[in-house]
Amino acid sequence: MTAKKIERVSPRQGYDIWSEAYDSTPNPVVAMDSRCTMAMLSPQPGELILDAGCGTGRNYSKLLLAGSTAIGIDFSYGMLTVARRKLADFRADFPVLLADLECTLPFESASFDAVLCALIGEHLSNLGSVLKQFYRVLKPGGRLVFSVYHPEMAAAGIEANFEQQGVEYRLGAFHYTVGEHQGFLAEAGFVQIVAKEFRGDEELVRSVPSAAKYVGFPILLVLTATKQSP
Repeated sequence: MTAKKIERVSPRQGYDIWSEAYDSTPNPVVAMDSRCTMAMLSPQPGELILDAGCGTGRNYSKLLLAGSTAIGIDFSYGMLTVARRKLADFRADFPVLLADLECTLPFESASFDAVLCALIGEHLSNLGSVLKQFYRVLKPGGRLVFSVYHPEMAAAGIEANFEQQGVEYRLGAFHYTVGEHQGFLAEAGFVQIVAKEFRGDEELVRSVPSAAKYVGFPILLVLTATKQSP
């Protein structure tokens, strides 16, 4: 049997390569995130939401149904290309912009009612700085919903990966504990910080059969926090 070729790439390179197949790749963490994280965000009519690391725009249909408006940013041109195609299909005019979360965000302070950042944390080398930017662009009383691969997944050596044409691409990961996530949020100025973990279950296995090995195992961590009001 020929050994599978493994190639390590940067997250930006990886998502550019993965972009066209991303939405059709079975992924238990993405499936759990889609099920749980948007429910915790609970977007409301008329809200302006920053989708930070919007990827292929997989959350846009739910934002549209809720009557919210969104601005999406991502560092992968390939993922944004897919997101723009979806928005055209939805006949929605959400702007999506090429931007790096680890740079100063291209928005004025106190611009957004909420920030959604889903499954990007493992790619952030300076998480504290990113969270401070989220705090800056939120309106007073605004909320952040931040989901990541559960730290126990990371500790087990699991990272974002996919296979194409016989090559397994691995995108690497920075590891933060639950406590470190909470500490960085507090340092950024956030209050009402809540961390909730989600474990693999039978509902997940029905949607992603390969997730059977994760039943009972924590696979997703979602943190919610609020910007202080004056």
